[in-house]
Amino acid sequence: MTDNGTETFDYVIVGAGSAGSLLASRLAETPGVRICLLEAGPKDRNPFIHIPAGFIKVIFDPKLTWGFETEPNATINDRVLPVLQGRVVGGSSSINGMVYVRGQAQDFDSWAKAGNADWSYNDVLPYFRRTECLLTDGDSRYRGSEGKMPVTHLQWKNELVSAFIEASSNIGLPPNDDYNGARQEGVGVYQYNIGRGRRQGTAQAYLRDSLRSGAIDLRTHARATELVFEGSRVSGVRYTTDKGHTTQTVSANCEVILCGGAINTPRLLQVSGIGDPDHLAEIGAPAINKLPGVGQNLRDHYTPRFTCRVEGAVTVNEIVRGPRMISEGVRWLFHRPSILTNGPVMGVAFCKSDSSIDRPDLVITFTPGSFKEGFLGKLDSVPGMTLGTWQLRPESTGYVRAKSRDLFEAPAIQPNYLSAEKDQNVVVAGQKIIRRILSDSAMAPYSVEEVMPGKDVQDDDALLDYARRQGLGGYHYCGTCRMGAKDDAGAVVDARLKVHGLEGLRVVDASVMPNIVSGNINAATMMIAERAAEFIREDRD
Repeated sequence: MTDNGTETFDYVIVGAGSAGSLLASRLAETPGVRICLLEAGPKDRNPFIHIPAGFIKVIFDPKLTWGFETEPNATINDRVLPVLQGRVVGGSSSINGMVYVRGQAQDFDSWAKAGNADWSYNDVLPYFRRTECLLTDGDSRYRGSEGKMPVTHLQWKNELVSAFIEASSNIGLPPNDDYNGARQEGVGVYQYNIGRGRRQGTAQAYLRDSLRSGAIDLRTHARATELVFEGSRVSGVRYTTDKGHTTQTVSANCEVILCGGAINTPRLLQVSGIGDPDHLAEIGAPAINKLPGVGQNLRDHYTPRFTCRVEGAVTVNEIVRGPRMISEGVRWLFHRPSILTNGPVMGVAFCKSDSSIDRPDLVITFTPGSFKEGFLGKLDSVPGMTLGTWQLRPESTGYVRAKSRDLFEAPAIQPNYLSAEKDQNVVVAGQKIIRRILSDSAMAPYSVEEVMPGKDVQDDDALLDYARRQGLGGYHYCGTCRMGAKDDAGAVVDARLKVHGLEGLRVVDASVMPNIVSGNINAATMMIAERAAEFIREDRD
């Protein structure tokens, strides 16, 4: 392996994903700043990235994703599950379901109570508002209208979605037009990062315009292989564009900022000598900075899904075939509501597994379509619908560990789904609520047959067994470089996202979350990037 020399910038950002693209764009607003943005994947030129319904095409595309898998997980019958993470400009915001959920106010208050100053809900709300441009109605106390990231409610009308909302209301869930507003609890439709019928990830909403300024040097197919040190300061990054045969080095006058996500950020730290000393010794990395928490505290949501055959209503399964699809395509071209302008899930109910608790701890998702074996990959040939459930704040935790110092070798990823008893209880409760919704008078006329799990799966043990056998991860990986005080043995970064024990190195992505938020994590990841941009500018001044 040879090194082709060093170039110097003010900032080097590793990862042009949900956080990295937004952060680079914000830092580029400072006059005279020079930024090198390294992205391991290609540019976001695949046309299916930009069509919302193209989600199914891109989320499994090996050219746009990392292709990771979990280790066998004993608590879900030793199954190995896909770990879907974007490897393309825009990262996971270029391949995800575009769902926009902030979480609950108490999520962020808990971050602050754990010793992370300035991360309470009142502290972070202005950064959520700064990010978004809500295209539909919302309370201005909570929602933003001048940000770069478009947010819209589901506009496409479907009688099954309406029936789901009515049935959920009938069993006691309050209607809620804006779960990102004053309260999350209730039933309604999802909100998406979609504008004028097109996906709006951070590459599309932020980075594209910022690249024109010339302040950002975006380098694609550039995989970071190692951090460069000058004593206790991280001064740069080595990367390769030819699968490791040669490397190049980029140096940072100000900071190196890791935005690779909850899988890639900790393993880059580990191969560079930052992490648990025992693990570093196993992979042959020098123990430059001993931080046992690197790669620990991995969190993700876990969801089993119910599928039912449908009669008497139009489902996605029929619409995507024949003349109906042509009509939907024409509507999309003219920026009118269309099946092509939606994410993969449409109806949503945030609710409680037990009426005695003070806030929702589970979610029910609804799609007026069904997929083979319940997996979001290939639609069934017959009309169907899908309902899923997951615990909002799972207690099960796992880890990410580099297997060697070779960044081309996939890491060991172990989420330990359903290892916590509470997670098991909540996922069973969620499945029971799905059954109540399906049996309500508003929904029952459309449901011909419960295909998965089927009528034979009834008691708690059977429902838990089904969840173990059929459930999938939510692809909401976070927590592996969590925030915390210096005397917190498991913390990796401080409240300003600087890595403990080092200078010139910051982490800005979902890995810094102390706990997972109550919902999809992309909105909170963008908020973290907005918050970090302000920290970095303040520290520069």
